[in-house]
Amino acid sequence: MSNDFAKRVFELVRKIPRGKVSTYGEIALAAGRPRAARIVGYTLHRNDDSELTPCHRVVFKGGSLASGYVFGGADVQREMLEKEGVVFTADGKVDMKICNYLHFTS
Repeated sequence: MSNDFAKRVFELVRKIPRGKVSTYGEIALAAGRPRAARIVGYTLHRNDDSELTPCHRVVFKGGSLASGYVFGGADVQREMLEKEGVVFTADGKVDMKICNYLHFTS
């Protein structure tokens, strides 16, 4: 993984506003590596400043949460997202129709 790619991933995640989420795949695409969703996950796992880089706002395709969320599991991630106004469906996934943030700018 290049340092430039990691830097771009962190920049993109910092742009996701409160109450919105993006997927690992969307971040990878916006960072210029459309097939690197897993690498985005590995990169965010190294996040050492959750205030500056809100990686809890990155979810799986379809709105599923990461069971091994780095800051305490899916329950903690869901709690953080709910506090920001993220809406969940009855099956426990983020309502991507309402909360997906696709408007990345360079």
